Amino acid sequence: MIDFGFDKLALIGAVALIVIGPERLPRVARTVGHMIGKAQRYVADVKAEVNRSIELEELKKMKTQFEDAARDVERNVSNEIHQTTSELNQSWGEANGSGSYGAGDALSAPLAEPPRDYKPLKKNWRVKRAAVPQWYKQRHGVRAHAQSGAARVARFRPPRTR
Repeated sequence: MIDFGFDKLALIGAVALIVIGPERLPRVARTVGHMIGKAQRYVADVKAEVNRSIELEELKKMKTQFEDAARDVERNVSNEIHQTTSELNQSWGEANGSGSYGAGDALSAPLAEPPRDYKPLKKNWRVKRAAVPQWYKQRHGVRAHAQSGAARVARFRPPRTR
């Protein structure tokens, strides 16, 4: 850059005072200051834009590296799964004595039939699953349903004898 010392600035100021004149020199100096400020802001914006583009390129490179690594991991996992599936099918076939199954046959072949008295659980979405078991609440008298005072009295009132 241009190196301006105090002596060079004083010389430029004296020449400007003679050429421009003392009346217009403050206004011209202010205008030059504004122009220099705008130029500095423009240069700073250009630098920031260049830095952003460099960072964007670096991020794109990192993205491609991560995608390549993810593809490699996916390939390795799928190869391991395929190998393990084939080994399981082979051992399953040897255990049953009927040879090996295909890749889709192992999933469709039933392992064992459920017992005849098995009934699948019915899901009651109204029942809230709590941390405390229901049997514990019933044994220790924890109220499961909120009741009004009158309803509680009516529930526990001894039966009438006539």
